[in-house]
Amino acid sequence: MSLTFKPAFNLRTFLPISHFPRTHITTDTDRRQQHHYFENNPALPSSIFHRRWISIDAVNIQTHSTTKRFDAMPGPPPVGTFSSTSVCVNQEHTTKESIDLMMAPERDNFEVSGPLHLTTIDWTDVDHRRSVAASMVQGVYVMQRDLQENRQGSEALAPPWWNFFHFELHSHLIDDADSSIFGAIYKSKPNPSSTPSTPSHIIAFRGTVTKGDAFSRDLQLDLHFVQNVLHQSSRFQIAIQAVRNLVASGNQNFWLTGHSLGSAMAMLAGKNMVKNGIFLESHLFNPPFVSAPIENIKNKKVKHGLRIASSFVTAGLAVAVKIKNNNQQRNIPFADLAAWVPCLYVNPGDHICSEYIGYFRHRRKMEKMGVGVVERLASQHSIGGIFMDAIGKESHDPLHLLPSANLTVNLSRARDLKEAHGVHQWWRHDQQLESRTYRG
Repeated sequence: MSLTFKPAFNLRTFLPISHFPRTHITTDTDRRQQHHYFENNPALPSSIFHRRWISIDAVNIQTHSTTKRFDAMPGPPPVGTFSSTSVCVNQEHTTKESIDLMMAPERDNFEVSGPLHLTTIDWTDVDHRRSVAASMVQGVYVMQRDLQENRQGSEALAPPWWNFFHFELHSHLIDDADSSIFGAIYKSKPNPSSTPSTPSHIIAFRGTVTKGDAFSRDLQLDLHFVQNVLHQSSRFQIAIQAVRNLVASGNQNFWLTGHSLGSAMAMLAGKNMVKNGIFLESHLFNPPFVSAPIENIKNKKVKHGLRIASSFVTAGLAVAVKIKNNNQQRNIPFADLAAWVPCLYVNPGDHICSEYIGYFRHRRKMEKMGVGVVERLASQHSIGGIFMDAIGKESHDPLHLLPSANLTVNLSRARDLKEAHGVHQWWRHDQQLESRTYRG
């Protein structure tokens, strides 16, 4: 039987192994060699590499001009033999299930893209905690794609993203406007690896999906975020109610986590709980920061000069407007937020979130210059908010105004914005990460 799949995909999708009569699984040494091989051969799609490389008997790889054949490949193929034009599989025992699995996006498949290196979870290890939180967010993304693709029962790809860590799905969070799955509550299952550091629940929120019916709703909420009115959306009201219900049950040992738009939801929920004196552990991946892209300026002197000027202007305007409005109090006093230290994960190549790097580092530089009081005042306000206050209109603080955070920066070079903004980077064990805690 010969099957030709026209949509682009690569050999990472040839799973599970049991569907093929003759395979070769590499040793750890082979995996390292293959990793080095693919990292140093840009002609190959990076996604071809997988920790469980499989050599399949009788596979035809069709390029634009020729078809090259490899029988029982002992290792990585030569450069230039792969193309995303088509892949032909000659296999007498190929099943419908294996075909569906091959056609599924590899990012959704935990066996292909998940953190399988975490064979045991150390809940005191920051890398493990980060990886689990990111995987739970990915679980929400995959649940939404399962819904869109009508993948049900054994065909659903989402469950391994939480089952692997001994969690179960407690409930979905459904948007009342488009019926999309935007979040989930996971509950920890009793297991030998559980410790007092293990969260009893994790509430996770996905970000914007670019395909399917949910895109228009997500885009609308992205605009709400830019306008600082995300808290007025029905989606956020559903989210914060879920958080309040869990707190009302007497449970405060749970995490908030999210990616992109979802991290904004989680941050907003975390800030709201601070009002009640509740400080929830929060893991926020690629949180959006609305600002001029100063962090992208290569000249350090120019960048630093712009930040200093901005600080003095913002602080001066804040003082003037505060006097005019007779010292009107903010919704959540900035000082009250200082005890809440969310974990922020940002990539310098992602302009959506990279301004957090300068936001916190500049504050420390201003302290060293002896003008920390100016920066502390400036970091509590935005020019837009000050302007709205000045003209007597209601304003809402931008979400990025945070006195404290544990900031993790991924220093590994991203190939493009999609990779820099992706959630997958946060559970990979080969990334160069730098973490620092800032306290207001």
